[in-house]
Amino acid sequence: MPIIIPKALPAYDILTKENIFVMNAERAVAQDIRPIEIAVLNLMPTKIDTETQLLRLIGNTPLQVNVTLLKTGSYKGRNTSEEHLEKFYKNFSSVKHRHFDGMVITGAPVETLAFEDVLYWNELKEIMDFADKMVTSTIYICWGAQAALYYHYGIQKVALASKMFGIFPVKKLVCDPLLKGMDDVFYIPHSRHTAVDEKAVYDCNALKVLAASERAGISIAKSADDKKIFLTGHSEYDRFTLKKEYERDLSKGLKISLPYNYFSDKACQNVKMKWLSAANLIFYNWINYYVYQVTPYNF
Repeated sequence: MPIIIPKALPAYDILTKENIFVMNAERAVAQDIRPIEIAVLNLMPTKIDTETQLLRLIGNTPLQVNVTLLKTGSYKGRNTSEEHLEKFYKNFSSVKHRHFDGMVITGAPVETLAFEDVLYWNELKEIMDFADKMVTSTIYICWGAQAALYYHYGIQKVALASKMFGIFPVKKLVCDPLLKGMDDVFYIPHSRHTAVDEKAVYDCNALKVLAASERAGISIAKSADDKKIFLTGHSEYDRFTLKKEYERDLSKGLKISLPYNYFSDKACQNVKMKWLSAANLIFYNWINYYVYQVTPYNF
């Protein structure tokens, strides 16, 4: 079954060419099916890239999924055209009365700031409260995970000596529906300057660590009530995302090391993808076991 997105969205043509089943709203309403409703709060500056990456993973399910793209009203990004945002995104304030079956809150390039210094922090707190009350299960990604762990559990982030940057092996620690079908060791991209306080996460009875990396630390955790999933990396990244980030930082004259375990050639041009199957399973299992199986039809 398809994800339901506007035909004019750039992701529509990209995903269609990848044989991912997408459907426009006009066709969807002709089907007598109650789709899964998923909201995506996209805080990344590269919004079109991020929405395409997430829609690619959300679309890997036999369920019909209707996706609502959200943006903050208290902060306007400068890297995506106003036309694109007005056409395809809704302000959170316009949907705060609705129930959603699932929600994804992305990372954002603000990790070196104190949470309270982020311009949209008050609105994000409201959105996280909304997710707790009006959403069956929410995935928080990278800085989004750090923000949720801080807001809900008081767990601080810590600065790293150098950027956690590359493709890291992650070990499955427990049997959990989210990890169903996963190998004992799988791979997740990480790209961040901060990490969560791991001792505080392990010591918190309201949290459960599902997977961790020897080098990258806690990679997947969840709340005991299954309403919150925390991904400290970027499973959604596509083949060349880290390459673009590396070249961007080099062009700015920033100190940056080669992404670990990423390039497959000395010229730093070719990438062997190691994380796609795990990424698909994480989102497939989340939608099936944490959203669809537990959401009432008339939510």
